[in-house]
Amino acid sequence: MIDPTEAVVEPRPETIEGLDNWRTRPTKQQPPWPDQAAADAVSEHLLRVPPLVFAGEVDQLRNQLATVARGEAFVLQGGDCAETFAGATADQIRNRVKTILQMAVVLTYGASLPVVKMGRMAGQFAKPRSSDEETRDGVTLPAYRGDMVNGYEFTEESRTPNPERMLEGYHTAASTLNLIRAFTQGGFADLRMVHSWNRGFAENPANRRYEGLAREIDRAVKFMEAAGANFDELKRVDFFASHEGLLMEYERAMTRIDSRTGLPYDTSAHFLWIGERTRDLDGAHVDFFSRVQNPIGVKLGPSTTVDDMNRLIDILDPDRVPGRLTFITRMGAGTIRDALPPLLDAAQRSEATPIWITDPMHGNGITTQTGFKTRRFDDVVDEVKGFFEAHREVGSHPGGLHVELTGDDVTECMGGTQRIDELGLETRYESLCDPRLNHQQSLELSFLVAEELAVTAS
Repeated sequence: MIDPTEAVVEPRPETIEGLDNWRTRPTKQQPPWPDQAAADAVSEHLLRVPPLVFAGEVDQLRNQLATVARGEAFVLQGGDCAETFAGATADQIRNRVKTILQMAVVLTYGASLPVVKMGRMAGQFAKPRSSDEETRDGVTLPAYRGDMVNGYEFTEESRTPNPERMLEGYHTAASTLNLIRAFTQGGFADLRMVHSWNRGFAENPANRRYEGLAREIDRAVKFMEAAGANFDELKRVDFFASHEGLLMEYERAMTRIDSRTGLPYDTSAHFLWIGERTRDLDGAHVDFFSRVQNPIGVKLGPSTTVDDMNRLIDILDPDRVPGRLTFITRMGAGTIRDALPPLLDAAQRSEATPIWITDPMHGNGITTQTGFKTRRFDDVVDEVKGFFEAHREVGSHPGGLHVELTGDDVTECMGGTQRIDELGLETRYESLCDPRLNHQQSLELSFLVAEELAVTAS
């Protein structure tokens, strides 16, 4: 871990040049603060708070992602669609971390490769929306844009954007990171413990098809013990924080100049991604994130062209640094097999080495007749399979999985071995934005992805 006393020096003019250029660009999905002076005061305050992550940790992640770019590792990125301040409890944070660790063990075995673990955690408090407003029973109010902007309760007071929420987001992210570091460095991540949790999952009669793989992992762990493996070293794992870099005032205020290199790092997270709605080539988000040293992701939907991709590479990764740029595809189960191969083929023929990660959630949303936003587990699995098939067709490396999940037993996505149906969604639907895989569905997906990884490796 990086020494938390790592210094951050005052910015020098030559190193901050361009960091505010985004203000001259078209800026989408930003809240209309009713009091801009109050928003400016919050930004000034955030400029002076300690960083949430440190430049050395960001470099460590970029080095690990470079191994993914070379085909020598796999990425697992998971967590809430939109974190809430009320949901930042020790139990809920622990359950999300536990679920990701369990999935990572299965994927590590299936891929026979290290798994880089990233949470959609400690900062995923803002969400892009398709409409600026929401209407209920003839009343129109601003849309809910995440707890860092406004409240979910459908009242004028709650839905009015409040810049003070950015400060609460910072402090909630800090406490979340503190717990994540404690869980992943204090023995909670012990390989033997994590595997024992998975063994219990596979012993459930509903998950019988995964029992064989669980037994194989069990034998591997026992062999390691018998061979005298140093399990003290396996009690700790690297776990990185990520979120969509959406609120430009917050991300700019959290950017610091590293005392070692004099270069800018966005210290709100180790990894930031640009969404499908904000990846305009001449837009504010692409301009700003092209100037920070963090590894950057970009969501790519089914309409992405080869020219779009190549221009994003030129802007965000002009020096072709392995681990710098990740493309997160969100194309839909019925589209990915046609839309992805041309992009993979064009990337193969260029000098770039982007990481390719599948997001099988966002392209497969549906709304039930009873008004629940949901996803079918079978569609999620089918998009993952299409992702692997496309990479096998082109001969490229399937670099990772990006999934919205929770460690709790919610009922938000239909299907899986629990056979959640449309009526079952009403049992425990808790998401304020998009539906998430629950704990059991997340583990089931990891076993299915492990099977795909094993096929790719053979």
